[in-house]
Amino acid sequence: MGLFPHQFLEDLKMQANILTVIQEYVPLKRAGTSYKGNCPFHNEKTPSFHVHPDKGFFHCFGCQAGGDVFKFLELHEKVSFPEAVRMLAQKFGVAVPELEGTTEDARRDSALREALLKAHELAAAYFREQLAAPAGGRARAQLSDRGITKDTVEELGLGFAPPSRDALKARLLKQGFAPALLVQSGLVVQREGGDIVDRFRNRLMVPICRDTGSVVAFGGRQMDEAQGGPKYLNSPETPIYRKSATLYGLNLTKKEIQSSGFAVLVEGYFDFAQVFQAKAAPVVASCGTALTAEQARLLHRFTKRVVLSFDPDTAGQAAATRSCQLLVTEQFDVNVLVVDKGEDPDTFIRRHGAKEYRDRLRTSQPYLDYVASREAASFDLRTASGQQEYLTKMIAFSQVIPDDTGKQLFAEKVAQPLGITSGEILGQFRKSFAKQGTIDRLLISFGDLKKSEKDLIWALIHDPGNAMAALDTLDGDDLQDLQGREIFELARSLQCDPASLPSVLLERLSDTKAQIVREIATNPGAPPFPPRQCAQALKRQRLERQRSAIKKQIDQLQALGAAEHSAEIDNLSEQLLSVAIRLDRDVTGARD
Repeated sequence: MGLFPHQFLEDLKMQANILTVIQEYVPLKRAGTSYKGNCPFHNEKTPSFHVHPDKGFFHCFGCQAGGDVFKFLELHEKVSFPEAVRMLAQKFGVAVPELEGTTEDARRDSALREALLKAHELAAAYFREQLAAPAGGRARAQLSDRGITKDTVEELGLGFAPPSRDALKARLLKQGFAPALLVQSGLVVQREGGDIVDRFRNRLMVPICRDTGSVVAFGGRQMDEAQGGPKYLNSPETPIYRKSATLYGLNLTKKEIQSSGFAVLVEGYFDFAQVFQAKAAPVVASCGTALTAEQARLLHRFTKRVVLSFDPDTAGQAAATRSCQLLVTEQFDVNVLVVDKGEDPDTFIRRHGAKEYRDRLRTSQPYLDYVASREAASFDLRTASGQQEYLTKMIAFSQVIPDDTGKQLFAEKVAQPLGITSGEILGQFRKSFAKQGTIDRLLISFGDLKKSEKDLIWALIHDPGNAMAALDTLDGDDLQDLQGREIFELARSLQCDPASLPSVLLERLSDTKAQIVREIATNPGAPPFPPRQCAQALKRQRLERQRSAIKKQIDQLQALGAAEHSAEIDNLSEQLLSVAIRLDRDVTGARD
């Protein structure tokens, strides 16, 4: 397990004065030898948050939060300890040494990530430089036409990629980057003939950052429709960038989101730019893609209230409905803002101003009202078939509503256009739940998990190194039908050291899943079998399911006529033998 050298941490704390760091987040006043202010971790009117720069720690007498400068960043920025260390080192220009006990593979991986981050940092500077140069004149004019001010251009780090085939490549090669690494970064592409050229050419450039501020990708908007290619060209996924786990602009607005208690979620870069520039609301964007569960969990670190502000066209409103379902499943309180037809947040603010947009925010619809009214307008409720189709769709949506009060309110909204009582609707909801077991699938209970799943979840908290090694032996198919699949998949996707895994995992799971993990983790005593045997059991269970399915197919074909289906039966028999061999060879001795 890799650790930062103790002396490095002590030296960093000496250079990163805790008072200087905390004062960037909290207004403080001297109180004797300490400083005090209102605690950033809970609401209070009388200051009870104290910083002791001479001793290097903070403490709140109200909520009992306390610790050193690293702990403050962990709590305030919602990051792991290693991330807090790196943030502080970057801020004060201190080189981060290799972790003690780090494997060779881990060192190579870390070096690759650092090189990719540096390449993106230099690329961002290059694009900004080109926007300010004479060649960026048209790009500056387009930004001005869209109402984007110079200050906003600077805050967002916007730039321009000139039409040159390889100007960025040449700049980065000169800085010492290898061609292969540049291809891996996604900043350049290698053509079939072997030529390496810049990916982004003649495009207005938007840097995409982690919530900590590091540039990890770009979005490029074409300057002319006739130039060919997509309107927006985005970076591919790389070792430092996953589109499904990134929210555009969160690095700029997360403090405001935390302080205001909500976020406005928009679709596009320039929707974000206008809302951000107008200071109309704390805003983030979904990077031009359908909202994902990972993005929702990332946002959940900073707020539990979201207002969706998507385009009012059919595609935009369909995306809003899907996002409502996802956010409700992830325990968000959701409202929906619908701007006028033919507008989007970008054009609405430019035409009507920030005040009108804020007024629309205040009158945004709760998601239950929005979904019920929007879907009611999609069907002919004068006909029995239209009423049935509407009710069927609403029953499907009701399955993600996590609480009885929400179900009752939704039943009332659905009942109104149908002219029946909410009790009848609620009865339909309950029948659906009983028939499909939806509630059990959405909110899995402690008893639904297999013993091997519980033991492996226990190990993720108490023995994360061995648990992750065991998870690495499993294929995606092994997790397919497990109740704990979401927990295991999230654990495998996290890029953190084993020591940080428990806290990061609990932080990024939905409240329901995190509660299940905590219940399992607080059971006294160790599980009776180690993580690797748990993984073997899960693999065996998947192979047994596969074997049963193949046998069923063979039985069905034989019933239809063995002679006519002999080739298919032979093929399935070979598959059955292969599965039997794997069961005997790979997972002998595994338990349930």
